[in-house]
Amino acid sequence: MEVSFEQLKSMVVFAQVVEQGSLTAAAKFMGISRGVVSYHLKKLEEQLGVKLLNRTTRSLSLTETGEAYYQRCRAIAFQAHEANLQIEKAKQEPEGKLKISCPVNLGLQVIVPALNEFRRLYPLIELNVSLSDEVVNIIKDGVDLAIRGAPLLDSGLQASKLKTFETCLCGSPEYFRRRGLPTQPEELYDHDWVVYTPAANTVHLSQGSKSFSLSVHGGVSTNNAAARTIFLEGGNGIGRIPMYDALPRIANGSLERILPDYKCTGIDVYAVFPPGTAESKKLRLLLDFLKASFARF
Repeated sequence: MEVSFEQLKSMVVFAQVVEQGSLTAAAKFMGISRGVVSYHLKKLEEQLGVKLLNRTTRSLSLTETGEAYYQRCRAIAFQAHEANLQIEKAKQEPEGKLKISCPVNLGLQVIVPALNEFRRLYPLIELNVSLSDEVVNIIKDGVDLAIRGAPLLDSGLQASKLKTFETCLCGSPEYFRRRGLPTQPEELYDHDWVVYTPAANTVHLSQGSKSFSLSVHGGVSTNNAAARTIFLEGGNGIGRIPMYDALPRIANGSLERILPDYKCTGIDVYAVFPPGTAESKKLRLLLDFLKASFARF
């Protein structure tokens, strides 16, 4: 038996009559007249050729057939309700654009993979991601969120710390074959370095209560973290790099870690944004998501 659109309406009305306990209550709940409710019930019973309700002036009860039919009608009404809720949820889902700036190497290895997952969760939020090792002017360039590996200097902006990444000292096996493998911090003075210009040119090491610092210099300097790692693999000296850069290359043999018993200064990574924008739902979602992602990294 084909089900018409009109019969679907009658099925929903029937389910509400049972739910509300009377024709009058069902009419009030649905915002229609009692006469319309009565019409739908009569029409439904005529179409089906069975009696669904036992009705008196004071009460109503389901027939055995009506009980089974009610369960199906109730499921249809519930599904319709759930469909409406899903639409409402979609209408309230965060949407809009977010402009993001982050360093190239950190962006490619950490931020972009995280943003891939973020987009799967929130497909209505459009992302404009700019990768640059230059410190952008957030206000002038209209950036909603910048990832920076340094403390906040501009008091007109807000910042939220995402994570401290551990670092280590590395060089290529070929470089250490030529220049020797340092086993004590004092030996570092005699080595070349690949200098990362955005960071201070001083390296700090610690072991328990002991600490050691030296100014680094070498034949290669660069403002790009990915280029720094490539220069290290090319045998141009020693460098301090984050563990997420070092570990895969130590595993494949292109880099070798030195002085593993000494701890290097970590890299603090911050999310920086214009004042007041943290109240934006889409930006707050992104901040919370990045913190959770960095915690798992």
